[in-house]
Amino acid sequence: MVTLPLPDDWGPMLRDVERAHPNEGCGVILKGPSGLRIHPMRNVYDELRASDPRRFSRSARTAYHFSPKEWLQVNLAAEAAGEEVACVYHSHVDVGSYFSDEDAAMAAPEGEPLLPGVQYLVLAVNSGKAQGARLFGWKGTCFREVEGSGTLLAKHFSQWGSSRRRSG
Repeated sequence: MVTLPLPDDWGPMLRDVERAHPNEGCGVILKGPSGLRIHPMRNVYDELRASDPRRFSRSARTAYHFSPKEWLQVNLAAEAAGEEVACVYHSHVDVGSYFSDEDAAMAAPEGEPLLPGVQYLVLAVNSGKAQGARLFGWKGTCFREVEGSGTLLAKHFSQWGSSRRRSG
């Protein structure tokens, strides 16, 4: 049975990536004694690009980068609370939910994951609405879609769409 590193309520994460549109939204899902919780992070890619355009040659529409200071604060607070990062999420804008070569290079720059055991959720945000997701994990020598996760993710999106229609 596949278990997803995702809380039952995806609302905060989906609202975050929709709010970030037309840029990529990003964040982490933390796992601890109280269960799973979503922690949106600020995408500072454009700020980094402004200070070092050679190193950061893309834009926040096609790339994300956590603020190093915020990333440190989240990790320190998580450790103090007995939590750990279970999943990193980010959105792709108007191109679908796939694990790009850039995603793989950032997650495993020297051929090994920077965050062993952490999965990556890529959310498709099309025309400002979250419309799909795929979950990836390290398997052998590269990141691959987590087998069986597609059906579970589709179920969550169906529920999100239904609740959004009822409340909207």
